Amino acid sequence: MVGMTVDLFAGVAVREIGAASGWYERFFGGEPAFLPNEVEAVWEVGEHQYVYIVEAAERAGHALVTLFVSDLDAVVDGLSARGIEPVKRETYENGVRKITYNDPDGNEIGYGGGPADHAGNG
Repeated sequence: MVGMTVDLFAGVAVREIGAASGWYERFFGGEPAFLPNEVEAVWEVGEHQYVYIVEAAERAGHALVTLFVSDLDAVVDGLSARGIEPVKRETYENGVRKITYNDPDGNEIGYGGGPADHAGNG
């Protein structure tokens, strides 16, 4: 795959698209980039990088998604301002941090970032 453009779509199954969409709009700070059909909503989280939710009740609650960002503190502050609080905060031995959130269906959506003293510099 070296030398070619790759678009990444990470999928998260939810019980009901209408109920879940509101939480994800708050989580990502805006409306979906596009709605491919009646049971999916897609947010662009970076160039060629997307997270989508899909209504699939039988699969809901089992996703594990982590987005690594250059300014973790700003992302966490933004989520708190929108009323979304983490369920877990971790700092690994090398200083890398991970903040974990659960959507209403129990899916784990996390943000990771470099050590606190390097925030915003990477």
